[in-house]
Amino acid sequence: MRIAIIGAGLGGVAAATGLHLTGHDVTLYERAPELRETGTGIVVMPNGLAALDALGLGSPLRAHAAPTAQGGLRDRAGRPLLVTDAAKAQERYGPTIVIGRAVLHRVLRAGLPADRIRTGVPVSDLAERPDGVTVNGGEVVDAVVVADGIGSRLRARLFPGHPGTVRTGRLDLRGTLGAIPGVDDLLTAILVDRHSGAMFGLFPMGADGLYWFTDAPAPATVPPPEEAREQVAALMAGWHPAVPAVLRATAAADVHVDPITRLARPLETYTTGRICLLGDAAHGMTPDLGQGASQAFEDAAAVVRHLDGAAPGEAAGRLARYDAERRPRANRLMAASSRQSRLTTRTGPAAWVRDVLLRATPPALAARQLAAIWLP
Repeated sequence: MRIAIIGAGLGGVAAATGLHLTGHDVTLYERAPELRETGTGIVVMPNGLAALDALGLGSPLRAHAAPTAQGGLRDRAGRPLLVTDAAKAQERYGPTIVIGRAVLHRVLRAGLPADRIRTGVPVSDLAERPDGVTVNGGEVVDAVVVADGIGSRLRARLFPGHPGTVRTGRLDLRGTLGAIPGVDDLLTAILVDRHSGAMFGLFPMGADGLYWFTDAPAPATVPPPEEAREQVAALMAGWHPAVPAVLRATAAADVHVDPITRLARPLETYTTGRICLLGDAAHGMTPDLGQGASQAFEDAAAVVRHLDGAAPGEAAGRLARYDAERRPRANRLMAASSRQSRLTTRTGPAAWVRDVLLRATPPALAARQLAAIWLP
């Protein structure tokens, strides 16, 4: 079939490459003037890597597997709250990958010929007709995959009754830096603070150093990276010493600042006829479960599988099967991510109770909760 993919983020590129490798005539549209993925690092969970394996794209990423350190939640001083046996979990479910976004983007698009990519082409109009879908009123294709991100303009046109996105009142900072001493005991850990409701996570990124993120209450206006970094470093000055050290050792150019947003409510369908949504355009969620990219890769693997061998006239029916498979799971994780956000950002007595309960949670139960996320 002739298939257009709108948006060259990680999910769109994975879908485009997978569809190309299964024999479809693919065109990838990107509004930016060049094809690149900006950002810092990214964590791909075992289910996301399994999806990339299904697309034939997982093997080159395994060199970026995170060390099998003890993971889980800790308080701001680094003391354990909820312990998970990362080694046992990865042995059972597969490795977690921590990699630079730009590196991952290059790996995913390596199998897609350059002449299949059109940069500097915003797609603002899709119109179905009996023989296919017109793209911007011109080219006719058999199916369209919309992967233009959480702020998707096409989602708003295809589903005008949906309210779109909402901000959560939280600010996300992400950064990378080279290896520094004194951080080994915090690797793969997430620290939470019952006083401020802030959160800090730190992951090794192989030879590329460290990847970190924070989640803190958002100020009235979003500050530039250097100012945001200093504000969060001041907020976390009394945490484990490695936390402010990591923040202040990161160059402002390597810090990315984003207000955290999510879909205001789940979509009732990810498809309309020959058009489907993929990734954040379909189920934009908070980052609290680390599932944004992995769910996009599950989408891509499902789209490729359902369209494998399809004739043009079968596109709508095959995409309906994709929706039936993916929407229940992705919407469930979107809701679970919001619940996790409310749990980890609690303050005061409610947070004290949370910490007591987390410390009493057996590691085996924590592992089962991971399995519910990682197993499709």
